[in-house]
Amino acid sequence: MNATILVIEDEASIRTVTRAYLEQAGFRVLLAVSGLEGLEVAQRDRPDLVVLDLNLPGMDGMEVAARLRQESDIYILMLTARSDESDRVAGLRIGADDYLSKPFSPRELVARVQAILRRRRSAPPVDAVLRFAHVRIDPDRREVRAAERLIDLTTTEFDVLLALARHHGRVLNREQILDLVWGDDFYGTDRVVDVYVGQVRRKLEAATGTQLIQTVRGVGYKFVDER
Repeated sequence: MNATILVIEDEASIRTVTRAYLEQAGFRVLLAVSGLEGLEVAQRDRPDLVVLDLNLPGMDGMEVAARLRQESDIYILMLTARSDESDRVAGLRIGADDYLSKPFSPRELVARVQAILRRRRSAPPVDAVLRFAHVRIDPDRREVRAAERLIDLTTTEFDVLLALARHHGRVLNREQILDLVWGDDFYGTDRVVDVYVGQVRRKLEAATGTQLIQTVRGVGYKFVDER
């Protein structure tokens, strides 16, 4: 079955063009013109990915993304007309998987949607549970536990942690993490790595009281938890 994409966008022209290009690429497309309607459609139809405008009237895209994240690990591609990097970083911290600045090429939007969904299809085969002194990572269940307490991670946060944990004690640079988590088709900046590593590190430290991801200045990051 083809993936279902929900487009939450208040500008009619952008909705029309986005829908046409996504349907031409073989996707089933749902439309919503406001944040509230988008949340209702997402809850009812369970799409695979949401294309979400940041600048919605009323309930803006940030709030919509936060509420989507409270309910699911759905993929989110955020559209923004703002050039300020802080807005893009804020979207990533809330849980967006990628962002695209307006004006954008509809073909690039389709390519990014395909790249995000390809990460799911090309996920590595199931392997054994990774057990460390402070956390246990189950790739099959996609769960992380500390002292049997479940740590709440988004889909991308889990993938980042798993990539680092599978290379326990080794330093991975941003490019390596991008390749392992986002794949060769990622179109954004490597700043996304810093945002997600920071989020994962904070959640792990809150749950364990220990800093399990270290920054190696000028090089990258490494996961350091005794086996």
